[in-house]
Amino acid sequence: MSTRQRILDTALDSFGTDGVDGTSLDALARTLGLRKQSILYYYPSKAVLFEAVVDEAATRFAEALDEVVIDATDVWDQVEGTVRVVFRMATQRPALLGLLREASRPGSSVAVQLTGRLAGHIDAARHSLEIALKDGRVAGDDARLLLFSLYSTIMGVATEVEVLRAMGIEPSLRTLTQRRAELLRFLRAALDPAPASSVTLA
Repeated sequence: MSTRQRILDTALDSFGTDGVDGTSLDALARTLGLRKQSILYYYPSKAVLFEAVVDEAATRFAEALDEVVIDATDVWDQVEGTVRVVFRMATQRPALLGLLREASRPGSSVAVQLTGRLAGHIDAARHSLEIALKDGRVAGDDARLLLFSLYSTIMGVATEVEVLRAMGIEPSLRTLTQRRAELLRFLRAALDPAPASSVTLA
């Protein structure tokens, strides 16, 4: 693995776990066994490094979505595929998921950059939602707002480890699987255009 890639991978773990403020180039250099100047040779500042890490994370996320989402034409297939990808990342690379969530927060300095990298997926998902809304197959009025709500809910449920612990639920593979199943039931009910009185979570 190249030095540049080692820096990106280590920085991704740090940014995704400790956030931007909690990450220092000095600490990264110690973890990597490099001098700080070696990091600055590739990335002139922490801000530039963070942008590169977000780009790397968005690329990996997009590639994972390509496997299950981009060719799906049914809205529910796209939603279910996205949930599978996000929860797989929560198991295999939670720091990457944490980074994506942090980067997509309103007011984030890299939110536009992240959105741009995922533009193809966002456009495809919005188009499918617009058609489904028009045909009455999905409840709602605004495809863009609905898409934002779906993304926020999926990312939130997959990454809220602190909330789970506060509720006395210790995160594990078993609880992650349960959360995924409950989330899919919730989203299916939320997207169902049937009257609320007739919607069940079973």
